[in-house]
Amino acid sequence: MLTTGISRLRAKYLLSAVIIEPFDPTLEHVAMPNPHRGEIEACLDGRPYTLCLTLGALAELEHAFGHEDMLALAERFQSGRLSASDAARIIGAGLRGAGHDIPDDAVARMQADGAAAGFVDIVARLLCATFGVSAPPVIPDGAMRAERERRSDPGPREGGSDTRPFPGRT
Repeated sequence: MLTTGISRLRAKYLLSAVIIEPFDPTLEHVAMPNPHRGEIEACLDGRPYTLCLTLGALAELEHAFGHEDMLALAERFQSGRLSASDAARIIGAGLRGAGHDIPDDAVARMQADGAAAGFVDIVARLLCATFGVSAPPVIPDGAMRAERERRSDPGPREGGSDTRPFPGRT
């Protein structure tokens, strides 16, 4: 009889230690993002969301931006020039790719930690996760200016040879 009482106390203690609070199915539980699947986590309107640009989300962006393939889409993103509406579309597609049913106009009304810079950070992390880049490239101003000058160079000058390693190629 004594062992039964001890077993009951032990069981009651173990149950109280395991069950801290009951599960509430009405609360939305956010899963941890899986970077191997191209998922990221972002805080919008004070709530954590998982975002993922799935193949369907990329097809949605191709259609929205008027591109025929993913290479053209990636080149657009590499240009580094995206408007606020572009950012809203990309974040919206990432949210829908992760299973959230949120339209682009609702995304445009959301707030991110860090204001506009927060949205830029979300877009950069999402694109890097999708296209397999470890981190967004940081290019100093001097290097960007040199790159622009190199790209605007018309090619070989009269009477001289082309100093570029592969003439005729950019």
